[in-house]
Amino acid sequence: MVEQPAGSAASAEAAGDAAEALDRPLPERVRRRVVALVADAFGGLTVTELPAQLRQYARFTPTRRAKFAGNAMAAALESDPSFRRRIGERLGDSQPELTAALTAGAPPAAADPVDVAAVAYVLRPSGWVKLVAAAGEEAQRADAERADEESRLELDRLREELERARAQTKSETDRLRAELEASRKEAEALQRKLRSALNEVKRGEAALRRAGAEADAARADAAAQLSAAESEARRLRARLGEAEASVEAGRRAAREGRSVEDMRLRLLLDTVLEAASGLRRELALPPSSMRPADGVDAVEPGRMSPKDIAARALSETDPALLDQLLALPQAHLIVDGYNVTKTGYPQMPLEKQRLRLLGGLSMLAAQTGAEMTCVFDGAELAAPVLLAPPRGVRVLFSKPGVTADELIRQLARAEPPGRPVVVVSTDREVADGVAKAGARPVASLLLLKRLSRV
Repeated sequence: MVEQPAGSAASAEAAGDAAEALDRPLPERVRRRVVALVADAFGGLTVTELPAQLRQYARFTPTRRAKFAGNAMAAALESDPSFRRRIGERLGDSQPELTAALTAGAPPAAADPVDVAAVAYVLRPSGWVKLVAAAGEEAQRADAERADEESRLELDRLREELERARAQTKSETDRLRAELEASRKEAEALQRKLRSALNEVKRGEAALRRAGAEADAARADAAAQLSAAESEARRLRARLGEAEASVEAGRRAAREGRSVEDMRLRLLLDTVLEAASGLRRELALPPSSMRPADGVDAVEPGRMSPKDIAARALSETDPALLDQLLALPQAHLIVDGYNVTKTGYPQMPLEKQRLRLLGGLSMLAAQTGAEMTCVFDGAELAAPVLLAPPRGVRVLFSKPGVTADELIRQLARAEPPGRPVVVVSTDREVADGVAKAGARPVASLLLLKRLSRV
């Protein structure tokens, strides 16, 4: 084989490089492998055979050379065909089978794609770009598979850690729940003990107070007994002195012919009379004009009661009967409000019923001068009734839970015996109840007829 001049070989190699070129950066794994190959073959070259920018790394070991001069070696390999050719010759010595196979254009199928791509990048045989691209894709696929495998392993590891964490959390939760339950039971026990202790303290304080009160009572009783004994002693001494004086006076009276008992009785009588006279002057009591017979309740001549009027020959619906009842002294008319209004004008609203009845009662009160009370059922009222009672009429609403009938009976029972009380209601139960209390029941129609004349 005829050797070509160095210049001709360099020109041909440059032309081949120009024909085939990478359209993307060299894959990282291929690049690292190229740098490692160059670093290994670097030591077989003399300093003069090295590019100027790499000569400073001639004495470095391959590892340090790859670490510190990797970029410089890659750049020289790409830009200096002579340096690349020398490196290729060293690769032919170190890897003759792979180099020969790539030069022949038949890379071995069992070889590492990264090694094939790195050696092809250095030797630049025909189709080396495809080999580098295929090696890059294979490296990327291997990286992706490795990343998937690492992700799967990491996922499995994380799942195991999650299961362990869940188990540990469950165990910790169960332990904390058990501790919480134990703490709660202990707290309840302590609370029971505390309540028991407080009860004991309260009982002790109560016993102490009782003991103190009993001691105070005993001291007061002893003091009272001592005082009573001293008083009794003084009284006995006084009586002894009186007895001695009485004996002496008796002796003197016997000598003087007078009775001591008569003298003492007269002195006592004078004392009582003078005391009564002084008390009467102090109280300024007038001479008594009342006698026991004046306190007996009876009807005097010329006065009439509701029962007397009821006995007269008047109809129960005659308005004159109501006039006679209201003419009695201190008469009190109690009206069952809704019983009257629903008898006379039930079609009207309740508010207008009340106003119409109260207006008539006001005029009747002005004419007769009798006391008048109108009672309405207020048990079902949702709010207070805004109503200004007319002059001369007392307006009452029953409380919740109390009916107007019960309130009327209470008013009748509240009056003193003997006062004329007239209750207007058609309700038989109300009439019977007030009659037992001494009141005179009349029908609602009677009041309605009387009001129609007002």
